[in-house]
Amino acid sequence: MKKRIALLPGDGIGPEVLDAAVDVLKSVAEHYQHEFEFEYGLIGGAAIDEAGAPLPEETVAACKAADAILLGAVGGPKWDQNPSELRPEKGLLAIRKQLDLFANLRPVKVFESLAGASPLKTEYIEGVDFVIVRELTGGLYFGKPSEQYVNQNGEEEAVDTLFYKKSEMERVIREAFQMAQSRKGKVTSVDKANVLESSKLWRKTAEEVAKEFPDVKLEHMLVDNAAMQLIYAPGQFDIIVTENMFGDILSDEASMLTGSLGMLPSASLSSSGLHLYEPVHGSAPDIAGQNIANPLATILSAAMMLRTSFGLEAEAQAVEHAVDQVLRAGKRTKDLAKGSEHCTTQSITGEVKAALADDNAISNIMTAYV
Repeated sequence: MKKRIALLPGDGIGPEVLDAAVDVLKSVAEHYQHEFEFEYGLIGGAAIDEAGAPLPEETVAACKAADAILLGAVGGPKWDQNPSELRPEKGLLAIRKQLDLFANLRPVKVFESLAGASPLKTEYIEGVDFVIVRELTGGLYFGKPSEQYVNQNGEEEAVDTLFYKKSEMERVIREAFQMAQSRKGKVTSVDKANVLESSKLWRKTAEEVAKEFPDVKLEHMLVDNAAMQLIYAPGQFDIIVTENMFGDILSDEASMLTGSLGMLPSASLSSSGLHLYEPVHGSAPDIAGQNIANPLATILSAAMMLRTSFGLEAEAQAVEHAVDQVLRAGKRTKDLAKGSEHCTTQSITGEVKAALADDNAISNIMTAYV
């Protein structure tokens, strides 16, 4: 299989973790006789520095010409004082809009070998395996007006607008129900319907979509209760679907169930089939260039890409199994090591590649005996 992948390293540790994922993808291509072409593009602070904009047109063109997109991370204090239109995060928001990336999927699965890294007791996180489906192109992050200003009395004021079309709600909620059909058959719709008009429409829309899926159970949960339940009883969840800002906050909270943001992959889906994959963690500029960043979330994001965009289920499982084998062997990056000896970014990537090669060798031997 021949596929073109657009690579957007971004800022901070983004280039390091993306290099790790590309390294693993090259191993997958070698072991499974695929051909992956890579084209790099600028985004975020790096794009501002080199091209004067957080999302250059050349990057958009490269993405549209690709079969899938793999992103590192954007942002950092270097650009904190820039005007809002020249903030790195604007590049991320812009690519979501331009490519119509409407649903962000964030799987939260606790690796058995990492249970000790979680701040929660093992009995609370045992068997945790759910997905947060976050609406990505509407809500407070995109609503207008959104500005700071001085009123006629000389007082500073600010306004943000929480705006949604029903159609935006429908498509992401429907995506959640479709996912639930192939999992445990339960959708938890998270809102703030006791206060917000947008949440009242969200809840009504969820009820309407639910009628199309009689085999899936729908429950509603207020966002403040959801934040509590994620810690108190995370095993109850299968699919959580929610609006943009709630999903942003809850998914970062949920990441700590696994012990580190460095373990969580994500996929952003478009209606066209051109999807973007990225780790949940940020750019972590404080550790950039030190070869200590955890690349596993990015490697697992690449596995999601193999499965979702390319239909390569065996290859995706092989990467996920290789990561699991490395963790079971006690290999840890600094964020997971808790003060003990740790692997570098490059060395743990090498361990994943070695585990992948071992799996492939065993598979070839077994095939020879069939």
